[in-house]
Amino acid sequence: MGAKQTKGQEPGGASPQHSWKRTPTKERGDIFASLMVKSGDRLSRGGSPPPYQRRISMIQEMMLMAKQGKQDEATEMLKTLRQDLGMESTSLDDVLYRYASFRNLVDPITHDLIISLARYVHCPKPEGDSLGAMEKVCRQLTYHLSPHSQWRRQGLLKRKPQACLKAVLSAPLYSGALDLSGIPLTARDMERLCSHLQRHASTVVSLELGFTELTDEAFLLLLPTLAALPHLETLALNGNRLTRTILKELTDALKDPGSFPSVTWIDLGNNVDIFSLPQPFLVSLRKRCPKQGNLPTILEFGESQKDPTTGKEKKPSQ
Repeated sequence: MGAKQTKGQEPGGASPQHSWKRTPTKERGDIFASLMVKSGDRLSRGGSPPPYQRRISMIQEMMLMAKQGKQDEATEMLKTLRQDLGMESTSLDDVLYRYASFRNLVDPITHDLIISLARYVHCPKPEGDSLGAMEKVCRQLTYHLSPHSQWRRQGLLKRKPQACLKAVLSAPLYSGALDLSGIPLTARDMERLCSHLQRHASTVVSLELGFTELTDEAFLLLLPTLAALPHLETLALNGNRLTRTILKELTDALKDPGSFPSVTWIDLGNNVDIFSLPQPFLVSLRKRCPKQGNLPTILEFGESQKDPTTGKEKKPSQ
């Protein structure tokens, strides 16, 4: 993979994985701007792309720059990607020691992978296959931010997304799991989905709505039905067009013990600007699953919390 790259070598024979080429400042800015425009044009045809498409494009462009030995451009792209994912800091030290300490991140996996990328981009090592290692992290991050389920349904979705929705809603619920991930849903589809969930309210345990292009408006139409499902344990809303606006509505719903009575986790990662979860949101989830040792994201580092079994305060795990 990365170890066998030969394109973009320096005249002296140095491989790009062992040395980075430094581009003049003005030229660097021009190249970066043209790449962003090119990427945006490619993704925005047919309307504004969902956030995950923009982020995947940034990862691909950054890897291309790294293979070409362009450290400055790769650094700028990583900075833009971090900002788009809510990691505003531009300092590697801050990324490693400040942001890594937060436990209320909505998507810790993405942040861990971004930290790994920051190490490779900011501190390329001459020994070993550092470019190959960076390429592996980029593949992992791309896979994590991509709609895997959509690939399985690609042929049907190309014909008619609503046909795929109808087919999934007509199939029996195995183990109480309803997977609609990768199927574009509009506000008009919410009525059909609400009716289906109400008919199977006693059966639904897991609901996958990732990468369905779900908007705030559509989700708020669905929220009352979701909150009333008595056995729903996990709800995946990742990779959509949701904004921080819905956090208040979700948090208010979770404060009511009668809403989402069995929910243990709600995945909101890879949306527009939802980067961390409010403490009332996390506390409400903990009350619903007190026997679970740690939620996928827990209280911020350094903030004491009570052990649900003893009632005594303990320090968060590091």
